[in-house]
Amino acid sequence: MPAREKPIRQSVSLPSRVARRVQALANARRTSASRVIVDLVESGLEAKEREKRHYLELLEQLRESDDPAEQKRLTEELARLTFGE
Repeated sequence: MPAREKPIRQSVSLPSRVARRVQALANARRTSASRVIVDLVESGLEAKEREKRHYLELLEQLRESDDPAEQKRLTEELARLTFGE
């Protein structure tokens, strides 16, 4: 978190299993559970942004591709990203 950014208090309920894991990470890092939660949320948001960029890159490749085999591969990869499996 940038030094000048004003923190906003949020209340979240965590499943007990997740709360234990957060506390274990906090103890291992010698920091607070709140700091660990912030780090995890920031990491998750960054991962979602990377995933979105990757998806859009694949769409662009599909749009530009003239090769049917490449189009099929890209379509399957996009389907996996969209629907899982």
